Amino acid sequence: MPKGKDKNASFRGVQAKLRFSSQGNRKALLDLMRRFSSATRFAYQRLLEGYSREELKREDGPLCQLFRLNTRYADEAILKAKAVLDSAEELGVDPRKVVFGGRGLFEQLKRKHLSGKRLLQLKREWREKRQGLLYSRGDRSKGGNLNLRLEVEDGALWLRINLGHRAHIRAFVLSSHPQVKALVERALLGEPYNVELTLRNGEVHAHFTWQEASPPIVATKEQGVLALDANAHPYHLALALVSPDGELRHHFTIPLNEVDRAPNRGAKEIVLWRVAHEVVDFALSQGVAIATERLRYLRKSRRGDGSGRRFRSIQHRFAYASLLQKIHALARRRGVEVLEVNPQDTSTIRMLKYAPLRSLSKDTAAAYVMGRRALGFEEELPQSYGRLLEDPTFLSDAQSFYEGLLKDLEKRREGENNPYLRRKLAREIGKTKQALGLLSSLRSSSGSQRGSTEGRNSPGANPWRVLRVGLFLPLLGREVPRDLSPLKPILLGGPWEGGKVRLRSSSWWRAQGANGRFE
Repeated sequence: MPKGKDKNASFRGVQAKLRFSSQGNRKALLDLMRRFSSATRFAYQRLLEGYSREELKREDGPLCQLFRLNTRYADEAILKAKAVLDSAEELGVDPRKVVFGGRGLFEQLKRKHLSGKRLLQLKREWREKRQGLLYSRGDRSKGGNLNLRLEVEDGALWLRINLGHRAHIRAFVLSSHPQVKALVERALLGEPYNVELTLRNGEVHAHFTWQEASPPIVATKEQGVLALDANAHPYHLALALVSPDGELRHHFTIPLNEVDRAPNRGAKEIVLWRVAHEVVDFALSQGVAIATERLRYLRKSRRGDGSGRRFRSIQHRFAYASLLQKIHALARRRGVEVLEVNPQDTSTIRMLKYAPLRSLSKDTAAAYVMGRRALGFEEELPQSYGRLLEDPTFLSDAQSFYEGLLKDLEKRREGENNPYLRRKLAREIGKTKQALGLLSSLRSSSGSQRGSTEGRNSPGANPWRVLRVGLFLPLLGREVPRDLSPLKPILLGGPWEGGKVRLRSSSWWRAQGANGRFE
């Protein structure tokens, strides 16, 4: 990328296919892509050996001489190799063990267990990944892009490809991307754009990208935030408008059922973009920032892990990460501040505090918690919950419940022959032991009184998590209860009385076990 790039700038791109007027032109390009790919791998090895970029890219250097590339192509190959090296170091992978073309494909071919069409397909894919790359950065001083330049002629868009030694070919650019018009305008104005050519299924694909300066921020958290949270059942997006003082001003939901009804991926993308526009439009009308959770890891279930067919079906259709990416991109383009919040413990706080106290749905309460966190508010533990945690009756009742539950689960696992159900029971046994660990840790440590911890393994027991394991399954009968109203009397200061608020016994859970209370 160009030097001095704006970290807040937005990037746009266009995907296209290339068509050639003759097989000779196509073969010439494929030969250039093969040499560029080989130069990238060569540069990667030389970087590992300590060679500098300046040594490798000069005209009498090894890249230009061995692979017959001009200095600009040689420099691009070095930058591609450096990107792979940086990625390996960032991910903690040994750079010497990086496989160009993909380790997955390499391992499949190495086993030699395939034959026929499948083997030919894998070999072609391997060759395309190893030999099908060409890249050129944009440069304003060179009219947009020196080596791979777009030209407009008779209403058609062409890509002029520099083969070196003053030779070049042209390929017709075929694309129906909505940003093609912006790309053409950029080419006519001589603005820089990057071009990457790849080979897939025997066809040459082009990816054009460019950087645009972000507009000034006009909607900030000084006026409040619009926080959002998605739910898979019912499938909707919950939004909470939170004022700067942390109060809930307004809340509403946007149904996402139309995403399920979309006949194909393209239609689904259109629906998600429409929702993103609706969210950003509302934030602009209120002059507030947008707050979302920061999704680093999304659970990906697979058949045989004991998660259940229904859960995997719901998870498969869930498009939350894709929707968040669209909202973030659109908001930055339109001058709306985007705040990413650590989602740790927000689901617990929403169900223990705001959902029962304010009679909100769990999703709206989660959005409210994230909005408050984005504004810098920390959730203090209510005094009634603090007194509950100090009540020895509550802790002993909860501990007795999980001890009985653990015995029941272990007995069921011993008598279960189905490997999938045994795996599910093993996971539930692990959850039960974790719950017992939380309850016992509270007895030995005062823990934190805040709604979130500094990390996954912070010292002391988190009181919100102790309350969750002590109240939800033993009192409400579910790990993720639907009806949270029984918590309201406790939250408002009602005493913990064994006769009036009684925990369920492990025998009750055993009777309900077939219904899958661990959800």
